Amino acid sequence: MLLVVGVYLVAGNLVSGAGGGNVALAKGAVPTAYSALVQKWGNLCSALNPALLAAQLYQESGFNPNAKSPAKAEGIAQFIPGTWATHGIDGNGDGVRNVWDPNDAIPSAATYDCELASYVKDVPGNQTENMLASYNAGAYAVIKYGGVPPYSETRNYVKTITSLEQSFAAPVSRVDPSQQAATAINYAQKKLGTPYLWGGNGTADQNGRFDCSGLTKAAFESAGITLPRVANDQYNAGPHPQRSELLPGDLVFFSDDLTNSRAIRHVGIYVGGGYMIDAPRTGAVIRFDPIDTPDYFGATRVTEDGAKALPTTV
Repeated sequence: MLLVVGVYLVAGNLVSGAGGGNVALAKGAVPTAYSALVQKWGNLCSALNPALLAAQLYQESGFNPNAKSPAKAEGIAQFIPGTWATHGIDGNGDGVRNVWDPNDAIPSAATYDCELASYVKDVPGNQTENMLASYNAGAYAVIKYGGVPPYSETRNYVKTITSLEQSFAAPVSRVDPSQQAATAINYAQKKLGTPYLWGGNGTADQNGRFDCSGLTKAAFESAGITLPRVANDQYNAGPHPQRSELLPGDLVFFSDDLTNSRAIRHVGIYVGGGYMIDAPRTGAVIRFDPIDTPDYFGATRVTEDGAKALPTTV
């Protein structure tokens, strides 16, 4: 399991978070079926918060309760059988500890996280970072070095997960604009009029054609940022500005289910004035389209650290 930390707020919905701060989930970032569980159990201890727990579940399984890894990790929280046998709990009180049931697995993930935090509670430094490091390198290493140990893998692990957390929490204040936004827009503008191709990445064998997420991926690659291939994973590449806070270069997303980011089906690059550049559908070309439609889901301000933190597969 992977963990993150931050201090965030969503209007009208304050919950206690890591270190006594305020944290809440970004709109639709967690599928509705699991959001109440994540909100509840994400506040189990001071080293944890709902956005942190959400990032963990996304990183592990993409919120897929049936996920199974080659290493035999199982369920939405990807417990290996030995760890589940020791740390799995009956979260819903039905008398069964079922790793495939999110009602058990999500509470178990939170409980295990907090148990790790308790092992290193007296270690100097940030409580959550020490918890993350103890998961990666073991509590003994964290205690031995008096904090995050000097292992490049462990330090990168902590940095990666703390970056990923930002995409699951609604920012307290306006998020900074992306320095790469202008480059991405410039790239997309040069592709106006290009025919759409399902699965298109703009390669020569595809005659330079794109689909929606292929275009946004290529646009940000031109600015030195690597995004995942599909739109619903691109949503997690940074924090989420409100509609009134949109800036050119933000990614804008569309879905038939406005409660679940995993159901996102379309993405474009915002250019201002209520318009985006997008590759809309078969038979159309890359063009300007309005964003204020009933299926508008939300936006992401892409950050380099946020993009790097995303798993290659979920």
